Amino acid sequence: QVQFVESGGGLVQPGGSLRLSCSASGSIVSIYAMGWYRQAPGKQRELVAIITNGGTTNYADSVQGRFTASRDNAKNMVYLQMNSLKPEDTAAYYCNALRGTNYGWVAEYDDWGQGTQVTVSS
Repeated sequence: QVQFVESGGGLVQPGGSLRLSCSASGSIVSIYAMGWYRQAPGKQRELVAIITNGGTTNYADSVQGRFTASRDNAKNMVYLQMNSLKPEDTAAYYCNALRGTNYGWVAEYDDWGQGTQVTVSS
């Protein structure tokens, strides 16, 4: 059984910053690549940030240069520092372990956390 618990979201003005945290059960963070997803109302969940178990990161074009993923294996935690937030960043944010496939990175576990809501509005 794997559980992800996301936190750190909130209401922030455009241009502001938030730091999201994801706590994962077991030793998931140290073993797998981890990803941050977001889902806005009426839209599909999208993968916005990747951090591999080797510590390298990749980002969706929409957040490149503004978001930074990090990982603390000892605490079994992953983080997403979000700067220069825009209204289009408004979404529920989720984390999950990632599996690399021929089709790209996919979520490893079907059981998603509750997510944490990020609302960017003036």
